[in-house]
Amino acid sequence: MPNIIATESSSSGITYGNLNYTYPRGLDLRPGSTLHNEILSKLNLRAQESSREISKRHKSWKKIDRTLTAYIPADEAEKKVQDNDERKPISIVIPYSFATLETLLTYLVAAFLDYPIFKYEGSSPEDRFGAILLEKVIEVQSRRAKMALSLHTTFRDAWAYGIGVSAPYWDKVYGKKTRIVDSGFLSAIFGSWIATGQKKQSQDTTLYEGNMLKNVDPYMFLPDPNVPIQDVQKGEFAGWIETTNYMKILEQEQKDPTYFNGRYLQGTQGSNAQSAWNKAKSSSGREDHFNFGSGSGQAPYTTSPVDQYYMYINLIPKEWKLGTSEYPEKWLFCVAADKYIRCAKPLGLDHNMFPLVTCSPDFDGYSVTPVSRLEVISGLQGTLDFLINSHIQNVRKSINDMLVVDPSLININDLLDPSPGKLIRMRRAAWGRGVDDAVKQLEVTDITQNHIRDSAYITELIKTCSGSVDSVMGLARSGSERVSAAEAQGTRMSALSRLAKAAKVVSLQTMNDLGYMLASHTQQLMSQNLYVSMTGRWEDDLRAEFGDVTRKMVNPFDIVIDYDIVEADGSIPGDGDTQTLVQLFQTIATNPLLASQFDTVRIFQRIARMSGVKDLGDFKAQKQLPPVQATTLPDGTVASEASKGNLIPV
Repeated sequence: MPNIIATESSSSGITYGNLNYTYPRGLDLRPGSTLHNEILSKLNLRAQESSREISKRHKSWKKIDRTLTAYIPADEAEKKVQDNDERKPISIVIPYSFATLETLLTYLVAAFLDYPIFKYEGSSPEDRFGAILLEKVIEVQSRRAKMALSLHTTFRDAWAYGIGVSAPYWDKVYGKKTRIVDSGFLSAIFGSWIATGQKKQSQDTTLYEGNMLKNVDPYMFLPDPNVPIQDVQKGEFAGWIETTNYMKILEQEQKDPTYFNGRYLQGTQGSNAQSAWNKAKSSSGREDHFNFGSGSGQAPYTTSPVDQYYMYINLIPKEWKLGTSEYPEKWLFCVAADKYIRCAKPLGLDHNMFPLVTCSPDFDGYSVTPVSRLEVISGLQGTLDFLINSHIQNVRKSINDMLVVDPSLININDLLDPSPGKLIRMRRAAWGRGVDDAVKQLEVTDITQNHIRDSAYITELIKTCSGSVDSVMGLARSGSERVSAAEAQGTRMSALSRLAKAAKVVSLQTMNDLGYMLASHTQQLMSQNLYVSMTGRWEDDLRAEFGDVTRKMVNPFDIVIDYDIVEADGSIPGDGDTQTLVQLFQTIATNPLLASQFDTVRIFQRIARMSGVKDLGDFKAQKQLPPVQATTLPDGTVASEASKGNLIPV
């Protein structure tokens, strides 16, 4: 672990100069100033403590990275084999951990990433429609920000490394839009505007405002080492490291005046721009893919990469000389190259939380970095690799001729010729003596012939330990006996219940907090009107309230309501017992007494949702005619009423 970059040593002998920055709240945060150095020292100390704790897991995580690459760097012997004939097999990683990871990921994607990802309901009756509109706004943001991709990465990190981290933030994207404007001129004669037509004109505007979701690399995560991973909000600080570049830093300063000191980084390259705690390149195994990784992942002579870390800290401003308050406040800091403070501001968010969420489906309740699902099966994965690779090596050795040769009897060069159709000449001394004693094939015994059978047993253990059994992976059970429908359904339900438990943990740990933060950010920071679609799960309610329109404009005041998060139960479409519900539906529909007590339409909708039907509302009749009331009347009464015009023939 590198030593912390002491403030005194880092600034000794360096002339920073004055680049005429205006710092917030009258603070002197110029690099080299006393206040800057004191705060920088406190920040670097926290980054060092956190990095020391996370680094303990890097070796284990690197093994996981390699099991997911399906590649083992070749040793010298295997390099020679490939150089002679690249078609010959060498040692590989059997991608069973990858298949397991894909199965686990598929379940979480099906459980959480169906729109709307985040669901809300009003805390009181008057908040009902405001919560529906809030849900619609968050859905638009989720689609535009592609949050499903970010959540997929978070889930993947959680299964692979034991922790996945996401950081929601509010962003504004500025640009230009082409609009149609009136063209003309102001007439000096008539003293009025003379229109000549219309023209297109590009105007500066806000292209997007809303929530964004950033993934935090577990190798670059800086949590408080004194709290377990599920209690990140109870820690004193939390942060992460990211790699950016000089141009992005200047763009950030231009867009957000709360960032500063970026120009001090001009000309900073190589190791001077790297953070001492960025271990993603050196400690991970992600760049070992077929030896394509360079180890640095950077081109310091053509670009200007800069490491910087963001850190949220719960601090007392008076103790840090940042204000007069004597009570804790949450602040955001940004430090570039471990030397320059680029941001120091109170968060000021309504939810008063660190804008970070963690995901750890296999947490133990106490660890900062719990053991992941893939780490649990890593020993079995290594055994599987050994069984297959040792068999490959033994077969490769067996198919090569292993001969004992008497060079005094045959021409050794003829024997070494690898081409087919050999013509091997005997030496003159061996003429007439036969060839039995000249060459002899050594007997080879395949001691790895049972390895393939043993590997099947290892894969079954991996499935059992990870929960990714055949029915979940979409594989039919092997065997001679036919599988009954009840057995198949029971096996699938049991397997899905194990994954549903993990999904329930993810819902409580990650999705609830994230949904709350996104809604709070939107209520606090939304400044523009937004049109939302009226279709979806609330279509009937919205049309009844706002009329028969396809889109509704939502202004920031419409969503200032009290809301609750609708918690996901971790289930996926198709994991319920639909057959039982179908039988109940048929019984209720044919029994008048039961039909009067139960809503058959809602039962039918529930069956459709459990079966995976998402667009059932598209088939719903927009206007329903009242049922025909048939009445039997005597012939005389019918004739009398018809003559009066009260009855007409159909």
